[in-house]
Amino acid sequence: MEAFDTHRVAETVFRIERARLIAGLNRMVRDIGFAEELAQEALVTALSEWPRTGVPQSPAAWLMATAKRRAIDAFRRRRMQALKHVEIGHDLSLERDTTIEEVEAAMDDDIGDERLSLIFTACHPLLSVDARVALTLRLIGGLTTDEIARTFLAGEATIAQRIVRAKKTLGSSGLAYEVPRGEDRDRRLAAVLEVIYLIFNEGYAASAGDNAIRPQLCAEAMRLCRILSGLLPQEPEVHGLLALLELHASRFPARTGADGAPVTITEQNRGRWDRLLIQHGLTALGRAERLGGADGPYALQAAIAARHARAPRTEDTDWRQIATLYDRLSRVMPSPVVDLNRAIAHSMAFGPETGLELLEPLEAEPALQGYAGMPAARGDFLMRAGRTAEAKEAFEQAARLAGNAAERQFLTARAAACGGD
Repeated sequence: MEAFDTHRVAETVFRIERARLIAGLNRMVRDIGFAEELAQEALVTALSEWPRTGVPQSPAAWLMATAKRRAIDAFRRRRMQALKHVEIGHDLSLERDTTIEEVEAAMDDDIGDERLSLIFTACHPLLSVDARVALTLRLIGGLTTDEIARTFLAGEATIAQRIVRAKKTLGSSGLAYEVPRGEDRDRRLAAVLEVIYLIFNEGYAASAGDNAIRPQLCAEAMRLCRILSGLLPQEPEVHGLLALLELHASRFPARTGADGAPVTITEQNRGRWDRLLIQHGLTALGRAERLGGADGPYALQAAIAARHARAPRTEDTDWRQIATLYDRLSRVMPSPVVDLNRAIAHSMAFGPETGLELLEPLEAEPALQGYAGMPAARGDFLMRAGRTAEAKEAFEQAARLAGNAAERQFLTARAAACGGD
């Protein structure tokens, strides 16, 4: 095999096994940053040795063994340094209590829940939400710092600092790198699902930049959720979230026009929706419901998306049932944004005036101040009620608040469609 092909094999295996490598090493060395370095060093060694010796029979096991040997070498060096410092009168001890013997013994341990523990660690509530998102994309997603920065339209230095601070926070916390149990697991799982949802949502409705959607970010969120559903097959909300992501992603081919501007769900060509993703989403939703999770927040949102997916034409959409589902969602997951979407559903089911009535108490909500979706919804209700002058003003306000260029263009066009000066 030529060196180029060998390099490609090494990089492919590393990309597939990266999260598992880091998870296994992290359990040994109790330091995510160090574990990531060891995994990267194993890849560098493979790129150097495999063109000469050939690809091993079990390349993933080779990478893990190589990284673990480097970990043992590092601990031996630290022990020797500590002894030398003692000899010259310094009272310096090893940074960790882990002994070389313990590390060597860990080489033969079963993989177990390591990838799951890494996901729970990267999404630990000790970290800010921004840090959890960045660390998850780095450790489990395998994205480079530059890729994360470009994805979120942030400076590379900002993202790098966020990741470094997150690793330091975890390293100094005394955290047990293991899968949580009992009530703690439920709380921590909610944090993990929130991170995956936020990653998807930033791709589905980009908050800034020129493009309305970023499919690659949504694809990464779905990949993470599929990994999680495989590791936690009995957790209904994991399947509920996966259903929600796949059903929403099924609309991507119809969600933007030729000019890149967003197309509302009522205007989309449903013949372009991805039927395979819809089927996958409906299957995941069915699994969540069979596991008793029909009233979970993500499962309810997936049920709403399923009502759209099952309607072959816009006019076939059961808006009354969607409004009922939003009523249930607002009880289990109360939030101003849910209430805003509930108002939209009720406006479609019972008329724009009903929607305007439900919007009225939301006008003073602090969380919706500066949110373009609020005046955009009001503009839509007013336009359908025939109050075009007021609708135009609402759409113009929404356009001023929009952080995304494609969304701003769409709202400006809606304002112009209302007529007037």
